Amino acid sequence: MRRLFWLGCFALITAALPAHAQDRLNVVASFSILGDFVRNVGGDRVDVTTLVGPDGDAHVYTPTAADAKKIADARLVIVNGLDFEGWLSRLVKSSGKKPTIATATKGIAPRKLGSHADPHAWQSAANAKIYVTNIRDALAAADPAGAEFYRGNAQTYLEKLDALDREMRAAVAQIPQDRRKVISTHDAFGYLASAYGIEFVAPLGVSTESEASARDIARIITQIRTQKIPAVFLENISDSRLIRRISAETGAKVGGTLYSDSLTGEKGDAPTYIDMVRHNIKALTSALAN
Repeated sequence: MRRLFWLGCFALITAALPAHAQDRLNVVASFSILGDFVRNVGGDRVDVTTLVGPDGDAHVYTPTAADAKKIADARLVIVNGLDFEGWLSRLVKSSGKKPTIATATKGIAPRKLGSHADPHAWQSAANAKIYVTNIRDALAAADPAGAEFYRGNAQTYLEKLDALDREMRAAVAQIPQDRRKVISTHDAFGYLASAYGIEFVAPLGVSTESEASARDIARIITQIRTQKIPAVFLENISDSRLIRRISAETGAKVGGTLYSDSLTGEKGDAPTYIDMVRHNIKALTSALAN
């Protein structure tokens, strides 16, 4: 009888719990920045797994069998799109399932580099807001009972992104116009450049898979000298040797590390998207303002 009593109590307690406490929406995000967006919008109604984790490079990522299982178990998969996850279709096929896939860049006008689209659209706060609204709508479609919850969380986060955008513009305004030029490892900051007026020059293309030729490096060294570009920056996902070589040959100072395609772990400089942007803009203003 006592056992039946406690089983009955457990059933009553379980029934009283909100639905999302019993059965959270299982979401897979392709990389860490998307994972952070999903957590902000989804809150405690979602369980979020990222495929390419902190300090990982999605350009060169090789999926594992464990990743295929994550896809198979997911009710929703959120990806960047714009050819950022070239390995995704093979991974989905190997999972044996056809999950609902939402593209976070839907509605963003892509920046073009030759025949390629630049996938790093999250580098402007205005685009980040489009990511968030797409994620909000995808979560609501997958979990209609939570639609109002997702809308409320998204609105709160969108307001934070508006504040972040104002913060970035105020910071860039402190940099003299003729000093708003930097060198970064690969072409990941084009959307930031367009939105905020800082010129980025990169020896690599939009992907870290590409390699800089001797001609590319010589051109950049000449450009640094003629345009008096004051700083070069490392990236958390890229080999630092190329940038350090350019710095040594030109005298341009290494302004620090920028976070381009990935967040850090919780104890790093950029555990969230907002932390990442604030870190980057602080590094840029510190190197360029004087």
